[in-house]
Amino acid sequence: MLGQQHKRSTTLMMVTTLLLLLFIVGCSNKESSSASSSASGDQASSAKSITMSWPRDIGTMNPHTYNPSQLFAQSMIYEPLVSYQKDGKLEPALAESWTISEDGKVYTFKLRQGVKFSDGTPFNAEIVKKNFDSIMKNKKTHSWLGIVSVLDKTEVVDDHTFRMTLTEPYYPVLQDLSVVRPFRFLGAAGFPDDGDTSKGIKEPVGTGPWMLADYKQDEYAVFKRNPNYWGTAPAFDQITVKIIPDAETRVLAFEKGDLDLIYGEGVISLDAFQQLRENDKYVSELSDPVGTRDLLLNSSNPKLSDVRVRKALQQGFNKKAMVEGVTSGLEEPADTALSKNYPYTNVDLKPIEYNVEQSKALLDEAGWKLPAGGTVREKDGQKLEFELIFDKTDPIQKAMGETIQAEWSELGVKVNLTGLELTVQIKRLKANDFDLYFWYNYGAPYDPHSFINVVASPGFGISETLTALPMKKELDEQVHAALSSTDEKKRQELYTSILTTLQDQSAIVPISYVKKTAVYQKKIAKFVFPANRDENPFVGMQLSNP
Repeated sequence: MLGQQHKRSTTLMMVTTLLLLLFIVGCSNKESSSASSSASGDQASSAKSITMSWPRDIGTMNPHTYNPSQLFAQSMIYEPLVSYQKDGKLEPALAESWTISEDGKVYTFKLRQGVKFSDGTPFNAEIVKKNFDSIMKNKKTHSWLGIVSVLDKTEVVDDHTFRMTLTEPYYPVLQDLSVVRPFRFLGAAGFPDDGDTSKGIKEPVGTGPWMLADYKQDEYAVFKRNPNYWGTAPAFDQITVKIIPDAETRVLAFEKGDLDLIYGEGVISLDAFQQLRENDKYVSELSDPVGTRDLLLNSSNPKLSDVRVRKALQQGFNKKAMVEGVTSGLEEPADTALSKNYPYTNVDLKPIEYNVEQSKALLDEAGWKLPAGGTVREKDGQKLEFELIFDKTDPIQKAMGETIQAEWSELGVKVNLTGLELTVQIKRLKANDFDLYFWYNYGAPYDPHSFINVVASPGFGISETLTALPMKKELDEQVHAALSSTDEKKRQELYTSILTTLQDQSAIVPISYVKKTAVYQKKIAKFVFPANRDENPFVGMQLSNP
């Protein structure tokens, strides 16, 4: 009896074990099938995704604050009322239309209807005003943008009408509203309880085509399509941004196929760009000029207060050869402080040509003589000697500085090079503590109005550079008149006069026109550089058929 029970018990255990094994195998097959399905899903997804690199973390994605948030990423999530397009054309974005009062002080925006934030909440005049109020609560932070100093009040006229009133006319209002920050719009769920976004936001909720789906600081950020986006949906589903600080590592990742796109200014060396450009496996693009690399000659330094000395220095180095040699031809020599692809800048200005003999003659005329057997010119017991400060992490600035140093030594001018951290360099610019300085204008949509604004407004370092110009007061008055003018013809006349004066005075010496570079795999069929220097490059991008 006991034996039979034992037999039955053993048989039962064997059956149970067999059933358990079958269950485990079944589960394993299911998991394998599920993993396989997931992998194929990932592959399908990867056919509709883009992976690009960026040298630094994308930041907090607060639309109303600045660094460390990255402009391209902010522009993926948040949108403006007005969009800046090619040749300075302003087009409707979240505002479908607008009117400007005859006196240029009242702007009324008709907001696009049916727009929702990524969380499904409506975009309307109330949320526009809430964003403006939060921005203006920290007016000092945003004072660099001209609209901030003249904005008097904002009103909700009705659900889809928003009005703003200025204290005085300021023509670049729409351009200022098209920039990536701070005048873009956060959904209500993103606001902190006290409404002050300068302290941070709860979550990045915008109306843009993308939303942040996954993020690991200093490693990656994954953006997915906003299902509530009001406009044309992007041609792909996902963008992964890999944070790769080192330029060489970035290139290796691209060649390995881990990246689909490398895009930006100075994100890889010009040599690396040339090598990738010559490889027919990849596609490379150069943008139109997005800014000018200038050399500031600080006229507040008594040695540089004489326009003859400034002109002599500008004429005394071979700019064309230097730009060609240092940038491998990827930048163009600049003859004017602003390129001609901005509004009001298509002005015929006389270039200051390279001419060593004329340069020496001007220095002689200004009283700077080369003593017998000497190598540096002197006047009143002083040597013609300057310090050129540059960003020590920028190989182009360093190479150009060395070229200028060598060429000016032939004129009898001594240049001492000082490489600094960028933050220190900027600090010295704003403190007017420099002789010679590499500087860049702001680009579209900020220019030309931001350029002339800093020419006339102390605190940014540029106006101070121009203090010894005999017509500085008149120049400042012209700038104010241009920014407040409601007469298009008069405005153009003022810009022409301002740009001509700056060209003739040689305090802002144009070096080269900076361009963005893009290198991408052939899975990308269409790529268009944005007209706005700071916008993301994904609008209009198309993928090849897999």
